[in-house]
Amino acid sequence: MDGYLIIKTIHILSSTILFGTGIGIAFFMFSARFSSVISHQYYAARYTVIADYVFTLPAVILQPLSGLWLVSEGGYDYSEPWLVATYILYIFVGLCWLPVVWMQIQMKNILAQALAEGTELPEKYHKLFRLWFLLGWPAFIGLVAIFFLMVFKTV
Repeated sequence: MDGYLIIKTIHILSSTILFGTGIGIAFFMFSARFSSVISHQYYAARYTVIADYVFTLPAVILQPLSGLWLVSEGGYDYSEPWLVATYILYIFVGLCWLPVVWMQIQMKNILAQALAEGTELPEKYHKLFRLWFLLGWPAFIGLVAIFFLMVFKTV
């Protein structure tokens, strides 16, 4: 078996998981937002947090590890402009993702409290949701740009 192709497959699969889970989570959370039933919103938030830990986090770790190995084994120069652009974009996406994860946990906790107490959602929840939604867009666009750079290897 060719080790390079195995690591390349892992890299592609983890990028697919990272991107796909991100879109899936966004769709799930966004769709649940329109439900007037807090238990539906809580269910979406609860499983969104779990999905980030089970799927997104391992992919976030595997991406740079497999990517750097591929750069080394593929004979690329680490400082090629297209690679430097991907490093910058990956860090940027991560800086969007980290607060999003924190917000998801906060929203899940707020939903759990409102559900337990039978109260309406406070403004803090709505503010967190808006910010969560806004931060998702640059992360999504950043990942699309990384895919473009990986395929075309150009800046």
